[in-house]
Amino acid sequence: MRILSVTASYAPFLEFGGPPVKVRALAEGLARRGHSVTVLTPDWGIEKRLSETDGLAERSPFGWKREEGGVASVYLPTWWRHRALSWNPAAKRFCRQQLLNFDVVHVFGLYDLLGPGVATACRARGIPYVVEPIGMFLPIVRSIWLKRMYHALWGRRLLDRAAAVVATSEQEVEELGSGGVPRAKITLRRNGVESPGYWPEKGAFRRKLGIPDDAKLLLFLGRLSWKKSPELLLKAAAALPALQDREQRIVFAGPDEGGVGRHLMEMARHLGIAGKVSLVGPVYEEAKWAAYRDADVFVLPSQNENFGNSALEAVVAGTPVIVTERCGVSPFLADKAGLVVAHEVEALSAALTRMLSEPGLRVRLAHGCADVASRLGWDDPVREMEALYARIADKTPKRVREAGA
Repeated sequence: MRILSVTASYAPFLEFGGPPVKVRALAEGLARRGHSVTVLTPDWGIEKRLSETDGLAERSPFGWKREEGGVASVYLPTWWRHRALSWNPAAKRFCRQQLLNFDVVHVFGLYDLLGPGVATACRARGIPYVVEPIGMFLPIVRSIWLKRMYHALWGRRLLDRAAAVVATSEQEVEELGSGGVPRAKITLRRNGVESPGYWPEKGAFRRKLGIPDDAKLLLFLGRLSWKKSPELLLKAAAALPALQDREQRIVFAGPDEGGVGRHLMEMARHLGIAGKVSLVGPVYEEAKWAAYRDADVFVLPSQNENFGNSALEAVVAGTPVIVTERCGVSPFLADKAGLVVAHEVEALSAALTRMLSEPGLRVRLAHGCADVASRLGWDDPVREMEALYARIADKTPKRVREAGA
């Protein structure tokens, strides 16, 4: 099959969090299975980024083009941007000249202009497309009225006319169904996780931050966003009876979204624990795995998370996790590789106390990490997408596409 993935962010721009990692894993997995896969995405500075990493790209009629992992990625010139929102006029030219070369299109995410534009072109040409909201369906936390406007203008039509809508957890299935997406149209497909090519030396992350080997390290790794509730970890840690012990540290690693980091440090000072808290900024690739490996416990206290890739990555590194019940990944981890708690300070603090002091608990959960990780790779999700694409492509007669050209 000839597959086009449309996404607001793609490698090497890993600062956008889980989406570029997910899209790359699916795209490269499908390419390994013999399919022709192209990724269409905005250009967030590919020329400069690749010059810093000795990567290669070439000019294309639509911007820049790069080949990696068997996948062709096309980076459209960005004429305007606001946070992760961009305007990419070359998308229309791409659709006019290239869209009929694909059998199916997969649109990842909401609240951008690229996905709706390509979906409109798909409908005009009779090409089936899939939408994967990646946890964005519910308009919460920020710019709620703008997100509601988006749904009124583009989102509802984007979803209504999709051949299928992909959810990554039962929680997201319920959110989509309650929001009016027909259950028959929703496909449940979990995310996966891959181990790194090699493991960083144990202790490297701690040494970089000056954290003793015997200190208890509590790690939050991900975008510093209010949606992920990093402040809940601060409050829960402050309530630990042994927090004044200088051998406990709390590390927040990840790109700052809207000054959340500054607010976290102000809160830490107010709670009297600023000396125990470190904000280290974004960490990727080797540095990311070093952080997971050196942590005693990983915490994802999100108020809403369609899956929770970072928790699964921590598990791959053998680090037990604590996640809220609002994380879609929680059923895979509960009492196997971690603890699942309510989205409350008291519940999180109690779980941290158990993890740090209950004899044998952390060791048991650490042993369970290997079993959980072995069952949650990307092979099954890739095969499920392959089957979905084939099914919806077969339902689209060739004459329909020719009529739409």
